[in-house]
Amino acid sequence: MPIYYPQLLPPASTVWKLALLVASLSWLAQFLASANDRLVVDTGYAKYRGNLSYPDTVAYLGIPYAEPPLGERRFRAPIPLDTARVAKKANGAVVDATSYPDFCVQGSTGAGDAGGAGTEDCLKVNIYSPINGSNLPVLVYIHGGGYVYGNPTNFPFDHWVHQSPNVVIVSIYYRLSSFGFLAIPEFADTTNGDFNVGFLDQIQALKWIKRHIRAFGGDPSRVTINGESAGGSSVELHLVAHEDESLFSGAIVQSAYRAPLPFPEQQRSLFEFYAQRAGCGFDSLSSKLQCLRDANVSALARAQDAAASSEFAGPYNAFHPVVDGQIFTEFPTISLALGHFARIPLMVGATSNESYVLGYDIPSSLKPLFPGLDEQDMHDYLLAYPSSYFDSEEQRLATATGESLDRCCRQILASAYSSKGINTWAYRYNQPNPTSDNPTIVAHAAENWMMFRGSNTGYNGSATFSSMTPEETAFSQELIAYWLSFVRAEDPNTFKLKRSPVWDRFSLGEKKQIVLQQNTTTMSGSFIELADEKEVARCQFVASKAEKEQN
Repeated sequence: MPIYYPQLLPPASTVWKLALLVASLSWLAQFLASANDRLVVDTGYAKYRGNLSYPDTVAYLGIPYAEPPLGERRFRAPIPLDTARVAKKANGAVVDATSYPDFCVQGSTGAGDAGGAGTEDCLKVNIYSPINGSNLPVLVYIHGGGYVYGNPTNFPFDHWVHQSPNVVIVSIYYRLSSFGFLAIPEFADTTNGDFNVGFLDQIQALKWIKRHIRAFGGDPSRVTINGESAGGSSVELHLVAHEDESLFSGAIVQSAYRAPLPFPEQQRSLFEFYAQRAGCGFDSLSSKLQCLRDANVSALARAQDAAASSEFAGPYNAFHPVVDGQIFTEFPTISLALGHFARIPLMVGATSNESYVLGYDIPSSLKPLFPGLDEQDMHDYLLAYPSSYFDSEEQRLATATGESLDRCCRQILASAYSSKGINTWAYRYNQPNPTSDNPTIVAHAAENWMMFRGSNTGYNGSATFSSMTPEETAFSQELIAYWLSFVRAEDPNTFKLKRSPVWDRFSLGEKKQIVLQQNTTTMSGSFIELADEKEVARCQFVASKAEKEQN
């Protein structure tokens, strides 16, 4: 007969509490497993685990979109990602995508710094997605930096998705400076190399996005491309480029960097200097190219920095996109004037005071920027920018350089698009970066500080982030709402903040543009204005110089 020892059993209340604890732990384990599952996406060839950056936002960082452009692939077009190779390497395991990848090799910012940080194995994207979502519109961001430097890490989008958890945002890494834009006429023979490989990187990224963004919750049929400075210029170039498939359906151009697109022959002296400085000054072209492909990154970084300095006396001293006769057959402004551009909704604008004063007057400042301008062109410029129009010679010079290089993108693009009946919205950004050397001037890239948590670009892929006041945060949210409303609805007004004014469309008959500026946490400081007619006339003049400015 069994003997029971009831005194050794816990009381019924304790049993109940233990049961509750076990159930709670089981539920917690299931919840954590479920949350963890929601951080993992399956592209069909590999699974990636992202980083939960907000309770509703996941960042998948450093996802490759092309094969590494190493060794013999240096200075050549990107190769589509070998998904079978990636799958074999993963071997069924979930790939960690919770940390930012190494950025592309940097060039000098031109402020006396040395470039060279970064890696060539950088053809990757960062993807920011709501934790739950499918078939969402996609924003693809192309960073600026003069095609010479830049790092997507410095432009985070977690807070954009957190503010509007109904979009997917992708940020592209692409090759820069000589690694992305080395050019000589002999690259017409692809056994030597390829033109515009940094731009081809962007195209390859867009193709990868088209094929795989559904895994991250995105709709590949609703893709808006966006960029600032060289990123804005890249967007403009995509609008006029001869691309072999449809890759986007909307465009946002911020302060397009309207630097010259030289012809490959005009880059020859730059190439020869670069090869010599890299220790590759051989007689034959094949020997030079092989030496450059075998050279270490440090040697090439020093050579490209030297080319951008006063050591190189040639007129075209930057590694930029070129008119290659294939993807680009004419200068962008000419393409726009001829109607040779993608017919998609457009947002375009610039800051109020962008300028590039390199000399003591208009000719000495414009000639280094646009080597194709001659004495007659300079005379024309002086007439188009009379002293009587400006408060000072300093303002006159800042306007002449700033409009040719950045500000006139607003009038040139908006006029071309609206002339074809395409929905177009223009803006003038009018809020200074409060941490700049001159916080009374709304300089180039001022909106980046506001949109990206007080970000200021530093040397070699670095950045500093500043704290923002409640008023600045409120203005940032207003900007993000306009931008993402355009992405979601092809109209900046549909999902704007209630306090924000209606942003009227631009038309040739009534050139309305919004002035974006800060006010209080509850009231918008933005308002609608008509474009200044004198500026419109000056930008028409600037557009007439496109053949000489090569932009």
